[in-house]
Amino acid sequence: MAVGLTALPELHPVSGIRVGTSRAGIRKKDRRDLVVIECAPGTQAAAVFTRNRFSAAPVQVAREHLAARPPRALLINTGFANAGTGQPGIESARACCQALAQRLSCAPEEIMPFSTGVIGERLPVERVVAGLPAAVSALSGDGWAEAAYGIMTTDTLPKGSSRRMILGGREITVTGIAKGAGMIRPDMATMLAFVATDADASPAALDRCLRSAAAVSFNRITVDGDTSTNDALVLLATGRAGNPRIEVDGPDYERLREAVSEVCAQLARAIVRDGEGATKFITIEVTEGKSKEDCLAVAYTIAHSPLVKTAFFASDPNWGRILAAIGRAPIAELDVDRISISLNGVAVVRSGALASDYTEARGAEAMAQAEITVRVALGMGAATDTVWTCDLSHDYVRINAEYRT
Repeated sequence: MAVGLTALPELHPVSGIRVGTSRAGIRKKDRRDLVVIECAPGTQAAAVFTRNRFSAAPVQVAREHLAARPPRALLINTGFANAGTGQPGIESARACCQALAQRLSCAPEEIMPFSTGVIGERLPVERVVAGLPAAVSALSGDGWAEAAYGIMTTDTLPKGSSRRMILGGREITVTGIAKGAGMIRPDMATMLAFVATDADASPAALDRCLRSAAAVSFNRITVDGDTSTNDALVLLATGRAGNPRIEVDGPDYERLREAVSEVCAQLARAIVRDGEGATKFITIEVTEGKSKEDCLAVAYTIAHSPLVKTAFFASDPNWGRILAAIGRAPIAELDVDRISISLNGVAVVRSGALASDYTEARGAEAMAQAEITVRVALGMGAATDTVWTCDLSHDYVRINAEYRT
């Protein structure tokens, strides 16, 4: 059951973007599993991809195509990741791009492919190609919600976010969808996320905006510490809103960055809330660090500890596990006598030892909540940072043990 995640919010259409979804039977019958996102001519794009050295064939092809020219369409499939498939996998990704390019009357290099699902198995090209006519026929400005379902794998709920604002005297829209529930410890983005705006922005402004947004959203979440072979985050800007072009040093850049960051952060947190088997949504705030890097190192060490995560699942205020995780975090300096820890505002540790006013009952009450904030003060400086994670439950093991069955 997703923690605090409900139905999709309203996903506003983005002028210059049409989205279509079909049921191609790629891995399972009668399931939405193929999505086309069509971009109007002149659309600018920026993207970040997984740093996993076994990057999937579609990631390699998408990088190559984006470097060649702006996209006219994105092609997304679920069911098979087309990763670890060598040159044949590359050929499969290119064949799918060729098929969609023919239908949209554009060059194959103007199609960016994305896949998610089982690693190590080639994409069934014939099923993807057979599903394209229905996806193209379904293209609509209102197709975002269907697409949010169409990119899901082990997700229990679709994930979307949308904002509207005035920039340069014109209303602009930012809308995005994402998928991911397991194999989540992004090294750039999440498993798959697609964000579009009708704002007019230069390529440099778009790229900086995307990387800034990723840094405070998708690069601040973890479910299980695993980085996917297929991670990708794409930001599209159609320019159809008619606002004065946004440049990095222009007056409207910061507001666009904030809007894109808000959409990305909502999507990122939704992924954690829907983490495989998750019953708790956990915010880990580390303050008073010597650097943001130290804060993140401590936060991720806590977030990745199986002992800490299982204690959260059991609602057990076993604060010693958190203390032990802090102690082994890979940072150069740590004065344990300065450490303070609280759970949902309940002081547990002060000056490196159990707080004098702490009681097990208060700790248990804090840990029983579905949403928990862990605050750690290192007492070493002024830096701070935040990571979002979830607990580790029986269902996580079951879901991943049965993933291919």
